[in-house]
Amino acid sequence: MSGPANTQFALGVHMATLLAALDHAPRTSERLASSAGSNPVHVRRVLGRLRDAGLVVSQPGPKGGWRLAADPATTTLADIWRAVHGEGGIIGLHEASPACTVGRRIQDSLADIDRSAARAIERDLAGTTLRDLARGTRADEFEPAPAA
Repeated sequence: MSGPANTQFALGVHMATLLAALDHAPRTSERLASSAGSNPVHVRRVLGRLRDAGLVVSQPGPKGGWRLAADPATTTLADIWRAVHGEGGIIGLHEASPACTVGRRIQDSLADIDRSAARAIERDLAGTTLRDLARGTRADEFEPAPAA
């Protein structure tokens, strides 16, 4: 049985798509987290990576929050993937013993496969923009109407 998947990419896409679909008013990590069913601290960590990549900006203070900084028409899922994963591999390679020729050969082969898989993922993700995902989303789907 496999372990739990890393959800940072999916959460990053969710957050960036929400911010792309909504007006430009900052949204708090608490409010964004409620949409994703996640923890605000986890959301801030993921958004911090997107901020480091220039995709979102944050504004501190009582009227602060997160806004999309990048153009949703040109920001692709590959941009979010790179922001979240950096140069990290896909497979999760381990270090083989330097004395083991089989281990070294396997590691070299797996490293090649890992680089190829990473390029394939980025190619596929580059075909979808935030605008594609946000199309048809309305602000009132995110922000419930005030109670009467």
